[in-house]
Amino acid sequence: MNAKRGYVPKDELSFSPEAIARMKTASRHVCYLLDEGYDLKQASTFVGNHFLLSERQRMAIVRSVASAGQLRNRKAKEKSSQEAAEVWIDGFNTVITLEVLFSDSLLFECMDGTVRDLAALRGTYRIIPQTEKAVHALFDTLKEQNIKTAHILLDEPVSNSGRLKTLLADIGEGYPFDLDIQLLKAVDSALWDKDNVITTDSIILDHCIGWFNLLKICAQKHGAKTLCVWEK
Repeated sequence: MNAKRGYVPKDELSFSPEAIARMKTASRHVCYLLDEGYDLKQASTFVGNHFLLSERQRMAIVRSVASAGQLRNRKAKEKSSQEAAEVWIDGFNTVITLEVLFSDSLLFECMDGTVRDLAALRGTYRIIPQTEKAVHALFDTLKEQNIKTAHILLDEPVSNSGRLKTLLADIGEGYPFDLDIQLLKAVDSALWDKDNVITTDSIILDHCIGWFNLLKICAQKHGAKTLCVWEK
């Protein structure tokens, strides 16, 4: 089976150097509106229409930017590996991003320091050839960071969540940390009151007690190439 998570043939044109330059200007406009109190969806729609951006380009900006207040909040809650002996993992969010990495599909360097993709889940998921490699990469990094207990939360309503749970459990038997895998109706809200959360989901980052940027460590370790659509 040939599968590339998060790949769209038109991406090479949509994220050419010329397109990235236009998107950086658009991102600056979106950030200005966010800091003036506009909703992200409203701001990205208004600016996206003005700059004639495609849906994928708009999604890249939405996932890359944040208001100044959000950035301060997320930075204040970010933990180091030494503080994260026990972690709570947003399962699909984490595994899919790593699948995208090993599919050589687009990854983006975001303003809050995370690495995000453009793969849309929308309730459907299937295991692909890169899944097993993604799980090993996740578990290898947890081991290297001396994590003692890893709770992985999967959205039960998503298709094949049970199959992914089985795969995670089977691979996890070879690792030294305690592994707890749960199927839940609502993973996002379950993570809001947790510390040392591993996710790139913006809403969870804004609500959780603290978070650990493990995906960035994985991306750097495996030499991931990231695009930046905002002005540093």
